[in-house]
Amino acid sequence: MANSKYEYVKSFEVNDEVMSPNLIVVRINGCDFRRFSEVHEFERPNDETALNLMNACAISVLEEYPDIVFSYGFSDEYSFVFKKTTKFYQRRASKILSLIVSFFSSIYPTKWKEFFPQKEMRYPPTFHGRVICCATIEVLQEYLSWRQNECHTNNQYNTCLWKLVESGKTEKEAQEILKGTQKQEKNELLFQQFGVNYKKLPEMFRQGSCVFMKQEEDIAKYSENGTPVKRLRRKARIVHSENVAGRSFWNVHQNLLKDIGGFAEDNGKINPDYIRSFLFENKLMPSTWIVIRIDGCHFHRFCDVHAFEKPNDLQALNLMNSCAMAVLKEFQDVMFSYGVSDEYSFVLKKDSEFFQRRASGIVSAIVSFFSSMYVMNWKSFFPEKELKYAPSFDGRAICYPSSEILRDYLSWRQVDCHINNQYNTCFWALVKSGKSKSDAQNTLKFAWGGNQ
Repeated sequence: MANSKYEYVKSFEVNDEVMSPNLIVVRINGCDFRRFSEVHEFERPNDETALNLMNACAISVLEEYPDIVFSYGFSDEYSFVFKKTTKFYQRRASKILSLIVSFFSSIYPTKWKEFFPQKEMRYPPTFHGRVICCATIEVLQEYLSWRQNECHTNNQYNTCLWKLVESGKTEKEAQEILKGTQKQEKNELLFQQFGVNYKKLPEMFRQGSCVFMKQEEDIAKYSENGTPVKRLRRKARIVHSENVAGRSFWNVHQNLLKDIGGFAEDNGKINPDYIRSFLFENKLMPSTWIVIRIDGCHFHRFCDVHAFEKPNDLQALNLMNSCAMAVLKEFQDVMFSYGVSDEYSFVLKKDSEFFQRRASGIVSAIVSFFSSMYVMNWKSFFPEKELKYAPSFDGRAICYPSSEILRDYLSWRQVDCHINNQYNTCFWALVKSGKSKSDAQNTLKFAWGGNQ
C-alpha cells in the first residue's frame, strides 16, 4: 500500500524506553475515589469488600501479564513490579503504563457484581498511573517500604478520624483534634476513647496486601486408570506482612529472588523525596497541541471471540463512539476527537494544564476512563451478548507545535481509515465469496501492488 504524504507526523512521537537494568514499577491510583466511595456508600474508614475487589483486579493483572511478578496495594492504589529481564512491549513506558491501567479499569466494573451483587455501579471508575524506574534493588526496597508506611499512616489517621466523626464530632473538628498528633498518640486515642486496639485491626487494613505468582502443583488431568496427572502452574497468592520490604518476608519466596532479586539488608529510614526522583516523568511541551491516541490491544482476537461482523460492526463502532463522547464530557480539556475501528485520538486544547501536562497522568486517566466506560456501556449496544473478557487499550501522548501539523495528523489518521477500510472491505468480500483468507490476501497483494 502507498504511504500518504501525512506520514511525517509520526516523527513527533517520542521514544520512552525504560533502559535496562532499571526495574519497572507501575503504580495506579484511583481518581477522586473519595467521591466514588461516597456515591457507592463504602464503609469507612475501610470497606473490606471494596478492598477485596481491588485485590481481585490485581490478581487478574498478574494472570494476564506474566512479566509482572509482584504487586502491593492498599486503599485505591496498587503497585506492579515487573521481572528484571522483562522485554514487555520493548520496555516502552507509555505502552506499559496505559495497558496496565486500562486492563485494571476494565476488570474493576467486570467484577463489580461479584463483590457488590446488590449495588449498581453509578458511574465508571477512573485510575491514573505512573512508571517508577528503580535503578537498583535497594531503590525498589525503599519504594515498597515507603508505600507500606503510607498505608499504615493513612489507615491509622482515617481510623481515628471516622471514630471521632461517629462519636459526634464534625469532620473538621476531628481533623483539628488529630492535627500534629504522633502515631503513639493516635493509638492511645483509639484505645482510651473507643476501646480499639489498633494492632488487632484486620491485617489488610493496617498492612496492605501483596499479590504474587507462585508455581504450585495442580491436577491437569486424570489418566485412563484414574491417576491424577500433576503439572506446575502459576497461581496467585494474597498475603499480608508487617514489612513487605523486609528480608524475612521477601527472601523466603524463591520466585521473587529469581525474577527480581534479593534484599541484602533490612531498610532503614525512608526518604520519599529520594524515591520520587526515580519517577519516569515526561512533561509535555507547553503551548503545543496534545493528542492522546488510544488503540485496542489484540482487538482482532477480541472481535473474533465476540463475533463482530466483518469488515465493520456498526454496534461495536457505536460503542466506541459512545465512550469517546463520555471522555469529552468527563474531561473538559479534551476539545475534539476522531476515531476509526478500535482507535481514538483525543485533542486537548493548546493551553491545557491537565495533570500539569504530565504525559503519564493524562494518558492513564483517559485510557482508564475509556476502558471502564467500554465495559459499562457494553450491554447498551450488545444486550444479547455476554462480554467474554475485559478489553484493554494502550495509549500515547504526542505534542504538535502548530495547527497545520495537527491538521496533518488528523488527515493521516483519516487516510489510514480509508486505506484500511477499503482493504478490509475487499478482503472480507472475497472471503465471503468462497476464497480462503490466504487466497484473498494474495489477490489483494497483487491488486495493491499494481496500484502503487
